[in-house]
Amino acid sequence: MKKAGNVFKKVFKWLFIVLGVVLLLANVFILVTGRFYLYRAVGYTYLVGQSGPGIHDKDYFYSREIAHAQPEPWPYHKEFGKVNLSGEEIKELEKYKTTSFLVFHKDSLLLEHYFEDFTPETVSNSFSMAKSVVSIAVGIAIAEGKIKSVDQPVSDFIPEYKEGKRSELTIFHLLTMSAALDWNESGGNPLSHNAEAYYGTDLEQMILDCEVSGEPGKIFNYQSGATMILGYVVEKATGMKLSKYIEEKIWKKIGAENTAFWSLDHEDGTEKAYCCMYSTGRDFARFGKLYMHNGNWNGNQIVPEEWVKTSLTPAPLMDEDGKPNERYGYCWWMVKHRDMPCFYMRGILGQYVICIPEKELIIVRTGHKRGEKRGDQPLDIFTYMNIAERLIE
Repeated sequence: MKKAGNVFKKVFKWLFIVLGVVLLLANVFILVTGRFYLYRAVGYTYLVGQSGPGIHDKDYFYSREIAHAQPEPWPYHKEFGKVNLSGEEIKELEKYKTTSFLVFHKDSLLLEHYFEDFTPETVSNSFSMAKSVVSIAVGIAIAEGKIKSVDQPVSDFIPEYKEGKRSELTIFHLLTMSAALDWNESGGNPLSHNAEAYYGTDLEQMILDCEVSGEPGKIFNYQSGATMILGYVVEKATGMKLSKYIEEKIWKKIGAENTAFWSLDHEDGTEKAYCCMYSTGRDFARFGKLYMHNGNWNGNQIVPEEWVKTSLTPAPLMDEDGKPNERYGYCWWMVKHRDMPCFYMRGILGQYVICIPEKELIIVRTGHKRGEKRGDQPLDIFTYMNIAERLIE
């Protein structure tokens, strides 16, 4: 027993030494490279039991409120309370760690089901669904003459972009993910640009430092940095913080019932435009209704109809594998389901607002996990669409 105890002490001692060396080297790396955001990254993930960004991260960061005006509660569908999820469907939703699942039919709430401690008032991180919201803001800014057109150079708003390859960059390139940025897009690599943008404290400097490494306007290459720059352009074009512009031009006009929030890089700083708008499932659904009605909200044309149609049309680009782009417009995704054209907003952990115009269906799903992908197409959305279709049969 005594010998075993000595062995244990030696093992523990060496583990302690190894851990100390690892921590020392990690600190040296951070100090040498200036990646101080890694301290926050570790503190907001592994030290709280997460392996990466989560849907409840709002309280870790400063945020800017997006206030609502006169709430317009969703009308209840005549079948609300009469249709329910089957046991098998609930198991499917639980498999992906769903937190809320809502179905709207003909602009009425047909079904809502919450998991964990979620309620109709619980706000959740949208992640990249926020990109679609930024696109809406760009369309309105163009209609107001704040931005001339999608062909306007980004350098008109960011003078630092007037030299080199960045001078070729236009609003169109940012909207369609064809900006050819020198940007490492990764949701899991702590050394990626995405990680620095999420946990860092100086987005403006990241924007000014961002370079173009290829030829813009040719290849579809999804990069969050494009929308980060786009949000900054909206701010410069309108003279308003991104959240406040969206509050005034969209949120207060679509009957939102709750205040939304947008994470910032630091106090009173810059919105993380590529992600991190927090809202409820019921209020996220309003973006779906707005675009299902071609930018019109109950008789009020909030977004130009032509902008909506172009946004939901695949941009004339090629994929990296040489095939024509068939799935991405102006920060909105497209897919066919049973030969029906559908469009949707999406976030990295399976945040969705899915619209099936032919069936007059809007589906909202939030949660902790996304399903497997075929290419860059998440397959779990078909599960959600199948459930919604069954409910209206």
